[in-house]
Amino acid sequence: MGTSQSIRTALIGAGPRGTSVLERLLANWRLRNPSDSATSGTSGPHGTASHPASSLHIDVVDPYPAGPGHVWQPGQSRLYLMNTQSFYPTVIPEDPELAAPVAGSTFETWRAAQQDSPHPSLTEDERHELASLGSRDFPSRALYGCYLRFTLDELLAHLPEGVTVQFHRTTATAVRPAGNGTFDVELEDGGPLTVGSVVLALGHLESRLNAEQRELQAGAGQLGLLYLPPAVPADVDWSVVPAGEPVLVRGMGLNFFDVMGQLTEGRGGRFVAAEGDGTADGVPGQGKAGLEYVPSGNEPLIIAASRRGTPYRAKADLAGYYPSGVTLRYCTEAAVGRFAAAGITPAFDHDLWPLLQRDALWAYYSTLVRTRPDAVNEPEAFLALLQEAMRPHAHSVSHWEAEADDLVARHVAPDQRLNLPGLAAPLAGRNFASQAEVDAAVVDYLLDDARRSALGEDDPVKMTIGALHHGRAVLKSVVADGGITDESWVAGLRGWFESFVEGLASGPPAIRAEQLAALARAGVVSFVGPDPKFSLDRAAGSFKAVSPWVNGGAIHARTMIEALAPANRVSVNVSPVLEQLLADGLARPRLMMTVEGAPVETSGLDVSPHPYRPVGANGSVSEGLYVLGLQLSAAQWGTAIAAEARPQEGPVYRSGQRTLRDADEIARHILDR
Repeated sequence: MGTSQSIRTALIGAGPRGTSVLERLLANWRLRNPSDSATSGTSGPHGTASHPASSLHIDVVDPYPAGPGHVWQPGQSRLYLMNTQSFYPTVIPEDPELAAPVAGSTFETWRAAQQDSPHPSLTEDERHELASLGSRDFPSRALYGCYLRFTLDELLAHLPEGVTVQFHRTTATAVRPAGNGTFDVELEDGGPLTVGSVVLALGHLESRLNAEQRELQAGAGQLGLLYLPPAVPADVDWSVVPAGEPVLVRGMGLNFFDVMGQLTEGRGGRFVAAEGDGTADGVPGQGKAGLEYVPSGNEPLIIAASRRGTPYRAKADLAGYYPSGVTLRYCTEAAVGRFAAAGITPAFDHDLWPLLQRDALWAYYSTLVRTRPDAVNEPEAFLALLQEAMRPHAHSVSHWEAEADDLVARHVAPDQRLNLPGLAAPLAGRNFASQAEVDAAVVDYLLDDARRSALGEDDPVKMTIGALHHGRAVLKSVVADGGITDESWVAGLRGWFESFVEGLASGPPAIRAEQLAALARAGVVSFVGPDPKFSLDRAAGSFKAVSPWVNGGAIHARTMIEALAPANRVSVNVSPVLEQLLADGLARPRLMMTVEGAPVETSGLDVSPHPYRPVGANGSVSEGLYVLGLQLSAAQWGTAIAAEARPQEGPVYRSGQRTLRDADEIARHILDR
């Protein structure tokens, strides 16, 4: 731990990432300073000799309540759901290689404990949600915020000897070197705090609008229109959206379903079970039954638009986060690890995607043979030949793909063949004679997708997506541990694969697809069509949206909502401390080179290898200054998702608790300075 007898550190950001660093500081401090032998000098984790220290003081700075932070406030609408099931998230590590936690548990353990014996401080709404919430259900963000608040309270109730924590409900405006290896943290209200180290766990930040958004916002002000820019949904006053009028909503990802919920159920509408049993020919989900929407009369007409023309695919009904029936054969951690072992920095399109593509094909056709053998000629022989054709390094990329395509053409019925790119763009290549035709096509897609989700491991499409989901966990470690070439990061991973896999594997619960179909059938939601273009029609005094694939003219509305999260780009984020660090040259955005040799500014900070510390404008590393979370988006991939509790069954991927191991490494680094 060094020779210092007094350590003081500041955590800027008190949401889940900041809470994880706090927890890791406490756990590692206790390990190094056991109360019964504080001066024993015994070995700490990773072979580091422990030295006695008199105190550890932690300043936590955030204008929002610590624990939940900005996004997970317990008081927000319970219509906002998490994108992961109860068994998934945690801020408390379960890695046996890390120092044992001083308190706290996974969300699932906390959920079960509160069901058995509710804490007196739980509100009636929290008790009501907990009473019916199962391990495989999707909790509200409000309830997850409650878990974060409870976890922080437990940590504070079990502070090791010598540790103090002080919370500052204000904004950090600057972090400046103060000499002798210390920093001054300037606060909007009070300060400065002089500390030996600073952790930037800034989380979701507001961002400046792009040129098109600024034009729409300015035009709205001139024409008396309503424009709601990208925002955290819980921050928006949805009551300003007028009832009974068309409202353009751009974006059909996860934020879209938040908007949908607030403007329908949030206004008194109800979803009810339709008549019938929801079956046709004995197959669940094939019939006309399902959900119906009963309007309150306070809804607007939601006109939804996205590049694909459809929302993200819904999650499959699975017992775990990954389908148990899918095991990666090609894109494994061992396979991708061979690149680093050979001193090779892999390219995404050339080295990594062909492996995952094979896994996706195998997941589809092996599931198809198992569930629909009638759709395949000589199913067992087909799988054996397909496996041989896909054997890595047996053929060139073009050769194996051509051989696999030939096998599929000879053995699989045309309507059962996999169109992998088409999974993420189900309306691609189609022209629509009218808006009603688009609406009908999207409803068909939604109902089919919900049906497939209900089939779970028995649906070939959902198992293909399951393979991509498995592979994404492997790729996250590749990116964070050894990296990929700059060119393939720009053109491959972020250029096409990220949006492709997000639309397939990061979708909402299946109930949302059923609800959206019900809303469309009730006339509450309509769809613009693929590849929409948005503009201001000054002559008509409205916003305008047009899809080139739909006949029937433009759609007009006096309200437009951006159903998007604020851009996660450090160069446009609105944060006093981040802007100061960039302006003073203590940090810089990371640049990557394209295949043409042109530098491209990426979304995240340029950082040194973990523990991640910002690289300054002159290339120097700011020792004692650390970064965790979303601002690492140029060094890690998929930084927004929560840490994964260790599954009871199935694979345990290194990327699952990566953010917690990063927090642990930062904590140990702070205590060793």
